[in-house]
Amino acid sequence: PREPAGSPLITVGPGERCRRRYAGHVCGVSAQALLNALHFASAGAVSFARGLNDTPKIAALLLALTALGPAFAALVVGLAMALGGLLAARRVAETMSRRITPLNDGQGFAANAVTAALVIAASRFGLPVSTTHVSCGALFGIGLVTGQADHRTVAKILLSWILTLPLAATLSALLFWGLTA
Repeated sequence: PREPAGSPLITVGPGERCRRRYAGHVCGVSAQALLNALHFASAGAVSFARGLNDTPKIAALLLALTALGPAFAALVVGLAMALGGLLAARRVAETMSRRITPLNDGQGFAANAVTAALVIAASRFGLPVSTTHVSCGALFGIGLVTGQADHRTVAKILLSWILTLPLAATLSALLFWGLTA
């Protein structure tokens, strides 16, 4: 019997090559090939959304640093972004890609599509949302539906988000007080 279009097909192979694949065809195109193309496009849409949402934040930092001169301000912002990426990007990527919930190709596409749509909508209304927060929420939602969400990992993420605002406020108040005293 033929598998319905879009249904998962389990394949067996060595190590990393063993994963779920989608069988069947949609309008004469392989369901897996179509999903791969859509997943790739949705990843690009998330990158676009992140840039769209982060550009005003970076511009604000550059404006705040104009006393240092535009070239030096751009250098400071670029170095800060690079340092942040070097210190935390791998850990954040590992958490999001492996620790929140396991995903198949279709679920990854869904998480990307929702993330891109929400961040672009927020950008349209001038809301400075975190692309990472939106993406974690999309991943957790899929994990809740599949019953495979790692609740301990999500609890750690939520705790870090809850502590960030009061901790940043306290540290900046202390720094300001120290500089003005």
